[in-house]
Amino acid sequence: MPVMNIGPVPQSHDGFYARNNPYQVNGPKGFTEFKLMEENEDLYARFDFPGVTKESVRILVEPLKKAVFVFGDAPKEFRHDSSHRKYGAVTGLVCDCCEISNIQCFVGDGVVRLILSKKKINLHFPSSCSFGGATMPTVPFLDPAFTGPVTLPHPSVLEGSTSAYESKHFPNGGLFLRIDMPGVPNDRFMMTVESDGGITVIGRAPPALHDSSGREYRGKVAVVPLAYDNRRIKVIAKHGVIRLIIPPF
Repeated sequence: MPVMNIGPVPQSHDGFYARNNPYQVNGPKGFTEFKLMEENEDLYARFDFPGVTKESVRILVEPLKKAVFVFGDAPKEFRHDSSHRKYGAVTGLVCDCCEISNIQCFVGDGVVRLILSKKKINLHFPSSCSFGGATMPTVPFLDPAFTGPVTLPHPSVLEGSTSAYESKHFPNGGLFLRIDMPGVPNDRFMMTVESDGGITVIGRAPPALHDSSGREYRGKVAVVPLAYDNRRIKVIAKHGVIRLIIPPF
């Protein structure tokens, strides 16, 4: 008997809580988060790059030291993945009076976090200036653009799948699932099988560094027969991505 997959289902009549990820149920919405540090005017930036490895992340500063480019690779971990993924994003200054003076980079659980410092190079300009990230929503929980009936493709994906969800049926009736849950450590993933055979995945991403808060992911992703041996399900959690390999009954 084949295993039945369940695609993403909106959490309410308004649609998905966070269009960036159909399984996110609380916490800041969006693929990125920016925060200006009041004490020193540094910029904190969070980029969701699910599947990315720490070793693959590259930081480039353009010659004028106004912009920072972030790249990362998420390898094809299993033969069932549709492809590898490559990410790229940019942030930086929107003023002419400063330049980027220092970059701190932190990578883990499918998230790249940066702290950018700046210094003034033209004293004739007003003291008020900002980073490009300051134009982003300052209340990521309430941003209406990230709630709705349709999920958004990941804008930072340069190659590979732009979806947070991937399923593949095997000829023998088995099922493979890939679900992005950026920010979730390997030991914060959970899979449960309900009494009706429904398989639910849960991930809890604690806040790190200057995140506005943590995030939680939850959703029913498949259904197995009632007499199914749940121990046969293989769960692989790595780099902010959970994969399930569910053999047929």
